[in-house]
Amino acid sequence: MNPERKRAVLCPGCNKLISSDESSCPYCGMRNPGAWWKHTAFIKGFKDAQWYVRIIIYMNVAMYLISLIIYPRESGFRFDPMSLVSPSNQNLLLLGATGTVPIDRLHRWWTLVSANYLHGGIFHLLFNMVAFRQIAALIVQEYGVYRMVLIYHVCGICGFLLSYLAGVSFTIGASAAVCGLIGAAMYYGKSRGGTYGQMIYKQTGGWVISIILFGVLMPGINNWGHAGGFVSGVILAFLLGYHEKRKENLVHKMLAAACMIGTVGVLIGSIAQALAY
Repeated sequence: MNPERKRAVLCPGCNKLISSDESSCPYCGMRNPGAWWKHTAFIKGFKDAQWYVRIIIYMNVAMYLISLIIYPRESGFRFDPMSLVSPSNQNLLLLGATGTVPIDRLHRWWTLVSANYLHGGIFHLLFNMVAFRQIAALIVQEYGVYRMVLIYHVCGICGFLLSYLAGVSFTIGASAAVCGLIGAAMYYGKSRGGTYGQMIYKQTGGWVISIILFGVLMPGINNWGHAGGFVSGVILAFLLGYHEKRKENLVHKMLAAACMIGTVGVLIGSIAQALAY
């Protein structure tokens, strides 16, 4: 009888080619690197940064479209073109807007997650998604896609939590999460140093100044959310490290997967609850 044929796989921890029956990876030491659940399509998909960027944009667009059609706005006899591309506050509340009203009155703590995927209009959505697409490319390059996932989701929650504690009554948008990515980029530039690091630091510093000025001049901007996202982005970047300090590992991958699964679950639940209402 022929001996059992061994199968070669890429280690989920270090991407080195190894035998699937190894008890631990000879390169990075990961235990049971051939386990099937460590090679699922969901985990492998995160290795394509553009896949994740597209998915998060699609999720934002999908929630925006649902917020427009789930409970049509009553326009009466007056025609307002902008109302066709701007969801009502009632729809946003049903789908998971956050703030003191949803949390204190309705006890919806899960809105700290869902509010990151809701937008008040087409321009609000476009601005945030264009900013996300630009800054995400840098964060993926220097931190890796898994740490980018963690920073994006955790900073969105932290930004809205700070704005809740500051007394903001009603708020939505991906800008707190985007500010978290900007904070991580600014930390990277300052920590790395050199010509490249200084260039990143100065560029992100310009973004921060623009966000502050925009928040001061424009009414209705959640400056507390922006500040919370930015500060938590700096802290997370320090704790997680970047490629030149620490490689991504299985813990980062599993936490990123938990963020994605948890977010999808919250969004599905918010849609179901809105439809039931």
